[in-house]
Amino acid sequence: MLLFYSSIQAQVIYESVPSSKFDEPRNVKIQLPRNYEANEDKNYPVILVLDGDYLFEPVAGNSDYYSYWEDMPQAIIVGVMQPNRMDDTVYDDSNYFPTDQGADFFEFLGMELLPWLNKQYRLAPFNVVVGHDATAGFANYYLMKNPPLFQAYISLSPDLAPQMSDRLTTILTQTEQQIFYYQATSTEDIPSLREEILALHQALNGIENENFHYYFDDFQDATHYSLVGRAIPSALEKVFAVYRPISKKEFTEKILKVDAPYDYLIEKYDTMQNLFGLDDKIRINDFIAIAAALERKSDWDGFENLGKLASKEYPETILGPYYLGRSYEGNGQPKKAMRTYEGALVLQEIGDINKDILVARAQQIKDDFGY
Repeated sequence: MLLFYSSIQAQVIYESVPSSKFDEPRNVKIQLPRNYEANEDKNYPVILVLDGDYLFEPVAGNSDYYSYWEDMPQAIIVGVMQPNRMDDTVYDDSNYFPTDQGADFFEFLGMELLPWLNKQYRLAPFNVVVGHDATAGFANYYLMKNPPLFQAYISLSPDLAPQMSDRLTTILTQTEQQIFYYQATSTEDIPSLREEILALHQALNGIENENFHYYFDDFQDATHYSLVGRAIPSALEKVFAVYRPISKKEFTEKILKVDAPYDYLIEKYDTMQNLFGLDDKIRINDFIAIAAALERKSDWDGFENLGKLASKEYPETILGPYYLGRSYEGNGQPKKAMRTYEGALVLQEIGDINKDILVARAQQIKDDFGY
């Protein structure tokens, strides 16, 4: 029982990462996803948490919770221990780029830690970095690499270096890479930080670039430290929004407004694969949502495509034949629909679609057409 319980929980591992930059190892905490060992063919995005001494647990806990409910993909969470965080983030007073230990730390993350993680664990090609004040500001330097080391940036009340706002605006206006950028402040944040953050917000919010995805929160009555607890779940929701199952809001505001709901479904999962490197099976609830939209639009050709896809994804179930039968009914082929429903009765039920529904639809066709 203990072994089984351990295998289904997120695992936390403590590691020392060799470093030639520091001439001594750097310590990290790593949370592996539930069932990591069992899913040998699955790769996972990595969320690199700076200030791992106090940020690791809230990021790891929220990630585990949201991934459990499929609101974000399972991820490998890596907390970097920084006993001398200000030394790790120091920048030159003349050009405002990392210098001394700050330059070493910058190279350690990109040239030593991430390559080491790639050798040790199964990483998908989607990296997220999380930081708070000094480390949040420091993480922005990775946007100046080409290509950027991280695809998503969670910046919690960043302490911005001089010229950083102008540099980021220029880079993010021109980026050809998909970049997700979240930053947060609060009404009770440190005044000097808040002023710079709001100025950067105005600049980033005005960027028109389809590759740049920007999110911002300004929390009421939160302090520089308490905003972190509110920002982390909000950031994870926003950065991984495309991964979430289709919601009522997405159904109403997006799917019902497109001409081809089936194409919307394909694009949603293609985006998930391209962004996160994940080849996940299409969720049952997403099939059901798209079918509801197709029904409203009387898109029977879309139903046929959906049925073929469902038969491929869930071949042992009645899902595919049910949608195919609906397409045949809609396209004026009742006998073919009836035979499809009856032929699927040997398959497994799935979700809310059961064999009684197939029998009822087949019987209705018999009654209507005298077969």
